[in-house]
Amino acid sequence: MKIQESAEMYLETILILSKRNNQVRSIDIANELGYTKPSVSVAMKNLRENGYVEMDSNLHITLTEKGRKIAETMYERHTFLSEWLSHLGVDEKVATEDACRIEHVISTESFEAIKNHIRIKTLTKNKKIK
Repeated sequence: MKIQESAEMYLETILILSKRNNQVRSIDIANELGYTKPSVSVAMKNLRENGYVEMDSNLHITLTEKGRKIAETMYERHTFLSEWLSHLGVDEKVATEDACRIEHVISTESFEAIKNHIRIKTLTKNKKIK
């Protein structure tokens, strides 16, 4: 099921914050993304209702299996594309910003083709070096 780009951004942000801290709260997400607390609150309600996140009695947010899968997909795309663009000579800040946009619109087929192409080129280059 395809979800909106904003939901993907929230899920990815929760994943990143959970890697930094044990506990993620709405205020942490608001601070990370520069969004208002009411906007984050509405988004968290929608994500909870659709089964992507859970919130405990202390208002700590965790990803469900379904939410984690999407978050990890976005995170992989983001980090891979950022590194690839930087390697191509794109300024790091620009590479990160572009990767953030690309990660939400690229198809799984195209992303996998890019990854495979880069792997093959890397393997071929390493064989020539040896």
